[in-house]
Amino acid sequence: MGRLFGTDGVRGVANADLTAEMALGLSVAAAHVLAEAGTFEGHRPTAVVGRDPRASGEFLEAAVVAGLASAGVDVLRVGVLPTPAVAYLTGELGADLGVMLSASHNAMPDNGVKFFARGGHKLADELEDRIESVYEEHRTGAPWDRPTGAGVGRVREYEEGFDRYVEHLLRALPNRLDGLKVVLDEAHGAAARVSPEAFQRAGAEVVTIGAEPDGLNINDGCGSTHLDKIKAAVVEHGADLGIAHDGDADRCLAVDHTGAEVDGDQILAVLALAMREAATLRAETVVATVMSNLGFKLAMEREGIRLVQTAVGDRYVLEEMKEHGFALGGEQSGHVIILDHATTGDGTLTGLLLAARVAQSGRSLRELASVMERLPQVLINVPDVDKSRVTTSAELSSAVADAERELGATGRVLLRSSGTEPLVRVMVEAADIEQARSVAGRLADAVKSALG
Repeated sequence: MGRLFGTDGVRGVANADLTAEMALGLSVAAAHVLAEAGTFEGHRPTAVVGRDPRASGEFLEAAVVAGLASAGVDVLRVGVLPTPAVAYLTGELGADLGVMLSASHNAMPDNGVKFFARGGHKLADELEDRIESVYEEHRTGAPWDRPTGAGVGRVREYEEGFDRYVEHLLRALPNRLDGLKVVLDEAHGAAARVSPEAFQRAGAEVVTIGAEPDGLNINDGCGSTHLDKIKAAVVEHGADLGIAHDGDADRCLAVDHTGAEVDGDQILAVLALAMREAATLRAETVVATVMSNLGFKLAMEREGIRLVQTAVGDRYVLEEMKEHGFALGGEQSGHVIILDHATTGDGTLTGLLLAARVAQSGRSLRELASVMERLPQVLINVPDVDKSRVTTSAELSSAVADAERELGATGRVLLRSSGTEPLVRVMVEAADIEQARSVAGRLADAVKSALG
């Protein structure tokens, strides 16, 4: 069996790859592993369980709740809320673990199970590996202790979670949003109620689209992966900006008043300058991945802000932030982490802080985002090659060196091995798009020649 846990929990097609039996078994295993690790410290454990509005979330939630309660864990069901809300409530309520059912930006047939440790933090890799191991032991017939009588977990609805999370978001705002008109695209997802409520309470005039989830329409032609609708809506309504979430609202992308996209790199740049001005950008450092646009790196250098880059994945960004105490990090995809207020990416919080900067500065989002110029990126996937030699091939190293000399200081080359497929990704950035395409094409040929 391959590893069940990916970079963001266990995902798959609901009721095919991810079944009710698996969700129940993983929850039982998580309870046992955390008990073994001393997480419960002899007290009766509590879990916060939430989900996005996918239809499959209804039966998967029931399975997770059943598994936890059968293992002696009391469960607080918070219903449909964003992933960062479940993480926040896990920490705020002093729960021993949190569980979120969502496949984020994936299409409706998919779903996923994500666990949070006490405090609302993602589980360490070794804990995930142990959960997977115990799950497999139970699945193949190994017995496990089952509490009876008063030892079984109790389940109750925790409807207060909605207001507690919205109040938390509002406390993080440095100023109100009075006078702003904002379009929100909720992707028919987990933030369909939360995000409009938070923006309205903060003083913004709100126009919503994609805010009518029916269990089947999540991410369907809307949200942060489909920006055409929000671009048109911002222009149609004469809004100051637009904020688009994904299905579980752990990230966002933005649109300025002209309908132009503002991506995660630009959002990071705007927030970095705002936080430095407010003296909350610790060590005057921002964390991003190696896939961030070169224009972002050049902008941070020009502004005197240090950039630390990690491997691709918000998990690696968060690890770097926690290890060194940095306050801001994120990805080009719009997964932004503000560690003073969240333990994971929070799209609603990010959108609120971006809007707050517009309101506070009196400048348009277009002007604020112009702090960086996005350089053209060309990405080519080269399949059916020996990706294990991407860093050791002398022939390929020579080709990369030639490309870097040609591009100079205003260009960049990045080769990445796919984590799951036999392919290598070639990314080239340059001020001139035709140059980027030409260099990327030659490098793709070099990869085929050296690794094919």
